[in-house]
Amino acid sequence: MPIHVLIVGAGAVGAFYGARLHQPLNKASKETLVSVVCRSNYNIVNKKGFEIESPVYGSSVWKPHRVFNSCTQAAASGIQFDYIVVTTKALPEVRDDSVDISPVVTGISAIVLIQNGFGIEWPYRDRYPQSPIISCVTLVSCTQTKPGLIVHSRWARIYMGPFYTKNNPTQQPPLALQTETTSNMTTLVDLFKQGGVDEAYMMDAIEIQLTRWHKLAINATFSPTSILGGGVGIASLLPDPTINEHARECMREVFEAGPKLFGRPFPSHLASIDSILENTKKNVGFKPSMLVDWEEKRPLELEVILGNPLNLAKLHGVEMPRIQTLYALLKSAYAQRKSAHSKL
Repeated sequence: MPIHVLIVGAGAVGAFYGARLHQPLNKASKETLVSVVCRSNYNIVNKKGFEIESPVYGSSVWKPHRVFNSCTQAAASGIQFDYIVVTTKALPEVRDDSVDISPVVTGISAIVLIQNGFGIEWPYRDRYPQSPIISCVTLVSCTQTKPGLIVHSRWARIYMGPFYTKNNPTQQPPLALQTETTSNMTTLVDLFKQGGVDEAYMMDAIEIQLTRWHKLAINATFSPTSILGGGVGIASLLPDPTINEHARECMREVFEAGPKLFGRPFPSHLASIDSILENTKKNVGFKPSMLVDWEEKRPLELEVILGNPLNLAKLHGVEMPRIQTLYALLKSAYAQRKSAHSKL
């Protein structure tokens, strides 16, 4: 029997990783058949598949096993999915994706979350207490430049770890859930590597949250700063000494909070603040996805990038005043923009 994977939200990241996982003619192990749920790009993908351009993997056309316009339609296909991979933006104030996937979640399904932000796993654990949940943090630069065209420029690194409880990551889960989740992760790492994603790594429950928190330091600093700093890429702002110091101190706040919240230092391989700033200066022209969403007047990942981390920090008596200021200012600007738009 083949392994069936469903990508929910097949935009740039979902399509890129879906194409890597899709192995319909694998002779060495089980076939892996990847289907997708598309939204705005459904018509073109259903007709032609995805065009993918990559300096690493070359140019190709990927035609998913099946293309659906909703999870309800995917459930009606009769396929039981081993992995349900959610790659949508986490927007809890707009929609609850844990509800959207309910038609396709079965007793064999592992839920895989490849999303930015903190606390993105919480609604899934509440709704699916018995299901394996795999939390992923990825470093990949790819963009859907038009419906169905994915341009990958650099990186393809993914970390994954189990998510058992939203209250205490150190709490031991039931043995059966722990065993099933570990088995699912081991298989998923192997599938990624078979698809050419050599930098696919397993972590424990605390390591993955620390890794998520580390990426959060970047997103929670650069995304609101790019918007509030005039709507330009962060590389254009960092040469200004005042902005550079601001970015450094914001990241320092988040970096110092992580070990206090999770009781363990960051994994040693994760980049330092100096390294992040130097590499970011070189990434001229890059715009954080939140800035692009702001420009396109789309909903922002405000709560999972800023609100949830601040709430957790406050719960444990940890202060992050600079991040709190960014959150307050961006939340106000966001609310005013929505109000102005609603009056048009």
